[in-house]
Amino acid sequence: MSLADKIFIKNCEDILKNGFWDTDIAVRPKWEDGKPAHTVKKFAIVNRYDLSKEFPLLTIRKTAFNFAVDELLWIWQKKSNNVADLKSKIWNQWTDESGSIGKAYGYQLGVKHEYKEGQFDQVDRILYDLKNNPYSRRIISNIYVHADLKDMNLYPCAYSMTFNVTDGKLNGILNQRSQDMVVANNWNVCQYSVLLMMFAQVSGLEAGELVHVIADAHIYDRHIPVVEKLLTAPRYKAPKLIIDKSIKDFYKFTVDSFELKGYKYSELGEKLPVAT
Repeated sequence: MSLADKIFIKNCEDILKNGFWDTDIAVRPKWEDGKPAHTVKKFAIVNRYDLSKEFPLLTIRKTAFNFAVDELLWIWQKKSNNVADLKSKIWNQWTDESGSIGKAYGYQLGVKHEYKEGQFDQVDRILYDLKNNPYSRRIISNIYVHADLKDMNLYPCAYSMTFNVTDGKLNGILNQRSQDMVVANNWNVCQYSVLLMMFAQVSGLEAGELVHVIADAHIYDRHIPVVEKLLTAPRYKAPKLIIDKSIKDFYKFTVDSFELKGYKYSELGEKLPVAT
């Protein structure tokens, strides 16, 4: 069983046993049929993944690795807010007639800001600091910009990364305001593990820990049967992630720069409904 499996199972068991149900509360999310999408939740879950030991990928169900990396590159490398630049269709329900999700995600990372060293967007500022000020305690991204929330088709869920170099290892804290545990938890863990490894490689550092802080970790009512199925699914060892070590420029990575070796997983056998 992979570490990601152990953490996910522990989180879900805790939520189901000790979580708070919002059944009697008017909620914003809806199912496709228009009915309210209620959840059972826990506040402030914190998970730690040591990337120097194991790549955190679930085996009790498949995580679509290539699509997850493609979305990561869409946000952090292309700094795009248009689904025409994305291979999957996961953002289509939040787009306008032009295919844009508004001033969200990649848009925020691409906005340039003035620093004493010159103009940088958030990604290039992180790259600059990792190479020039690696032991700085100020290497942070933030895409939850209140002035632009009105122009976002979806408020950012994973909204901030804090990077910290300790003893030659790059560590990161991913802050997330809200997490659909079944649909998105391992997707985000996988993405930001890859991101941390990318930044580490191009900065001459080793990848260390990813710490994932989730403010509202929830399971939707219609996902309960799926969770119960996952908790008893066969479990396998974590796969090994191979990264093209020749890449030294963050903007040269592609989906094909990453390869999973020995990824075995249990088939879920059903499509998950997504609340919007």
